[in-house]
Amino acid sequence: MSNNERHTRGSKPRRPQALALRIPSPPMSAEESRRAYKAIETSLRELWSVVDDLSVLLPPRPTYYRVAIFGSSRMHEGDQLYAEVRRLAEQLSYMGIDIITGGGPGLMQAANEGERLGDVGDNTYSIGLNVDLPHEQTSNPYVEKLYQHGTFFSRLHHFAHLSSAFVVMPGGIGTTLEALLIWQLAQVGHLANRPLIFIGDMWRELVDWGRESWVNGQRHLADPEDVTIPVCVDTVDEAVEVIEDNLKWWEEQGGLDPVEPPA
Repeated sequence: MSNNERHTRGSKPRRPQALALRIPSPPMSAEESRRAYKAIETSLRELWSVVDDLSVLLPPRPTYYRVAIFGSSRMHEGDQLYAEVRRLAEQLSYMGIDIITGGGPGLMQAANEGERLGDVGDNTYSIGLNVDLPHEQTSNPYVEKLYQHGTFFSRLHHFAHLSSAFVVMPGGIGTTLEALLIWQLAQVGHLANRPLIFIGDMWRELVDWGRESWVNGQRHLADPEDVTIPVCVDTVDEAVEVIEDNLKWWEEQGGLDPVEPPA
């Protein structure tokens, strides 16, 4: 029998449908439940240790210059902030910079849309780091490369891992969480030479509060240089200037590599 005949549809006898093997297990006693939980807890701690070890295996420098843009999911097209974020991402994309957002609606969509407008040579990428939420099930239509996360923890770590700079627009609790995590990572030296840029009065007021409460308060809760980490600006044009300076430094460290699709 030839190879073709051997693979002809219908030449093999039909196999009976596989049945799942179900082994009944008696309910565990309280002591057995405690031992099982202890074993799971130990395994999780060991797994986190592996994740921590792998997370430090970074290239000596990022392959691509990428900017993460954080902001409210509640802004819609027609809002001035939406237009400003779109313009910001358009300018950055035109400069050859990839754009990273949470992949959702609002200012995240504005940033991903701006990347598409500025990428006239098809040289940059619009990346979305989505998270499973009951009210945000799909990514916005401008995301080109989507990563789906089940937890905020892994998503925030991914932002820090991929991004060369961070821009924080006005937003709510989620945006504040993202801003403070990046601030803290920069404060302990994990994000050297990656600017954190706050745009708008609400973030300037946050920094002022930190200076009064952490540095100038009755208790010494932070060092004076800690509250100088965020660069507070009023406009997206000022943010672009900060990123331009950092991009020049980044290029001097090794030059831009050929643009390839993100892994």
